[in-house]
Amino acid sequence: MANKSYRGIVAFVVVIVVLVVAWGVLTVPDQRSTGQKVGDAIDALPQGVDKAARQLEDRTPGEKLGDAVKDTGETIRHNTDNK
Repeated sequence: MANKSYRGIVAFVVVIVVLVVAWGVLTVPDQRSTGQKVGDAIDALPQGVDKAARQLEDRTPGEKLGDAVKDTGETIRHNTDNK
């Protein structure tokens, strides 16, 4: 009986540690230099000016991930429109 409760506690602690690490990674401030931001913006120009402008902003990885999900949704919607 004690072995099962021990496993449950260990599993809970592992999940908490993983969540804290994930939160930390997703909220790290942008560490790119101005030159890197400009280079990323130039690389993103073929995808649209709005996407290129996003590259110039100080954004966390979580915000970038959210934008990628949004862009993917828009692409799917655009490709499945039956006009």
